[in-house]
Amino acid sequence: MQQYFVMDKNKCKTVDEYMMCLPVEFSIALEKLRHTIKQAAPNAEEVISYQIPAFKQNGVLVYYAAFTKHCSFFVASNAVLEKYANELAPYQTSKGTIQFTPNKPLPTALIKKLVKERIKENEAKAKARLEKKRK
Repeated sequence: MQQYFVMDKNKCKTVDEYMMCLPVEFSIALEKLRHTIKQAAPNAEEVISYQIPAFKQNGVLVYYAAFTKHCSFFVASNAVLEKYANELAPYQTSKGTIQFTPNKPLPTALIKKLVKERIKENEAKAKARLEKKRK
């Protein structure tokens, strides 16, 4: 089982509080990731979900978290991971998750592609739900 750095995850009600509970190198890595996600999804809402930071836009776009020896970027979509498999080859991936370390962060351009792809997925799902309701 992977462990978070946060001693009492339930005490972190905001992303800023979550970041303050991390060792410096992990906080810096996740702040860079956070900033890049905000650039790619300026209309997304930043929240804590499942005790970790997330961005929502027509549903959850992505999550991210720090663990004892790595960080994870949860794109929550196997289809997105498969589409970008070649670019993600240097990283450990599984079930919609990409693992990286503070000394080997994900490239900014790749993060933006992944987030924009998730925005498209969520928009398509929202459109399909709306059309289903109309029927």
